[in-house]
Amino acid sequence: MTAINAIQAALGRFQPFLLDGVTGSGKTEVYIQLIAQVIASGQQALVIVPEIGLTPQLQTRFTSRLPGVTVVLHSALKASDRARNWEQAALGTATLVLGTRSAIFVPLPRLALIVVDEEHDMSLKQQDGFRYSARDVAVRRAQLVGCPIILGSATPALETLHNAQRQRYDWLQLPRRAGVAQPPKISLLDIRQQPLRAGLSMVLRERMQTELAAGNQILLFLNRRGYAPVLICHACGWIGNCPQCDVRLTLHLSPRKFWCHHCGRVQPVPQHCPSCKSADLRMIGRGTERLEEELQPLFPDATIARIDSDSTQRRGELKRLLSAVARGEVQIVLGTQMLAKGHDFPRVTLVGILDLDGVLYASDFRAPERAAQLIMQVAGRAGRAERPGRVILQTRHPEHALLQSLLRSGYRGFVAEALREREDTELPPFTHLALLRADATDALIPMEFLSEAKRLALALPETEHIFILGPAPSPLVRRVGRYHAQLLVQCADRMRLQRFLNQWGGVLQKLKRGKDLHWSMDVDPILFS
Repeated sequence: MTAINAIQAALGRFQPFLLDGVTGSGKTEVYIQLIAQVIASGQQALVIVPEIGLTPQLQTRFTSRLPGVTVVLHSALKASDRARNWEQAALGTATLVLGTRSAIFVPLPRLALIVVDEEHDMSLKQQDGFRYSARDVAVRRAQLVGCPIILGSATPALETLHNAQRQRYDWLQLPRRAGVAQPPKISLLDIRQQPLRAGLSMVLRERMQTELAAGNQILLFLNRRGYAPVLICHACGWIGNCPQCDVRLTLHLSPRKFWCHHCGRVQPVPQHCPSCKSADLRMIGRGTERLEEELQPLFPDATIARIDSDSTQRRGELKRLLSAVARGEVQIVLGTQMLAKGHDFPRVTLVGILDLDGVLYASDFRAPERAAQLIMQVAGRAGRAERPGRVILQTRHPEHALLQSLLRSGYRGFVAEALREREDTELPPFTHLALLRADATDALIPMEFLSEAKRLALALPETEHIFILGPAPSPLVRRVGRYHAQLLVQCADRMRLQRFLNQWGGVLQKLKRGKDLHWSMDVDPILFS
């Protein structure tokens, strides 16, 4: 009630709130009670979520509890449905709008409350074309309208927590789960030199049998779509790579295709090695499609549901699968990060995290933060009702500092260490970044453009305390047949950086360049690939 009362007192004026609540602590209930008051006063509310997959469950909860008209806005809707819902919002007929990031721009004549759920999620940032952060735009819109905004998360972004620590945001904490639910017990399982079946250790398989026998549900998390991430020739070592990108093609068997998850290229699966003509082609690694197939003989009496972006492509399929899980018709749920946040599965008592070691050693400075958030969010699906929950994280690196920090001190302990590290290394939120990207079909052209852009930048009067790093090829150099490079700009003073970017942007617009070159400026980048 403390959180509700604090936000209730701010209705009618701008005030940003960080609602920092552990998974299952009742953040959605806080939203519902506040939205109910807004609707009762004849006004409108806007709720932004990072992914389409979060809308069915929230829509069901909102419509069952709230009066008025609730409309949904996201890209999976038919164009006619989107237009009708947009019009209802603009005319004021809709009292609640629930949508993904682009819904932040919907006109609402009586807007009185904005909620950004899972505010830490990087899906809230539009990464190409018209780049924007729906979270940051939401804060600015609330300021312009003069209404409170709630940024909700169990694992807030370091930037958001820094703003709360500096008292720019009111920091409301929900440290305990609602009702009788208790936090799940998290344990690391060292799988080095352990025999695995379907990627599962014996310990995890036995625990799954115990939970199934007790009538409980299990969630298995594997953040890799498809059947196998690598197809290799055992005779000559040929590997199936995308001809347009510097990545390997992923093998899918339902339907059967060789698919690049970066450019979308699809080609037939070869029957023989294109290099040596051998028929000995082997699948390396495991995706959710293969895991689903391998689980069937291990647990023949269990109903298994796979939830990822491939299995939910048909309209209404995601809602159907989530409803089946909620009714208890599914015993084992497996999927990717689509399952990691926001979903409430009260019958799930065991979560198995199968292969997350790759993210522990990513080169991006934000990778540890994203890994910590993903682990805690996935773990939060277990034990959300009266049944106790357990999380088993399989790893070959149990001594890793991030995993030990999460076990020892939870997400709060990780945050304290990560913020100290960011401050020492002068990284966000203690400094501000902009990334100038360039790409062309010739690898030299982006580098030449960025070198000239850097020379022009250093000649500007606003370059004091501005640090320019690069140019350098992007971590993933070739994508969709184009070569990518980037130039990083760093400044501790945001206003100084903005003045510099305004000047530099004008100069870059006048810079002569060939038609083949594309360039863009990304302020506050969250991906560096």
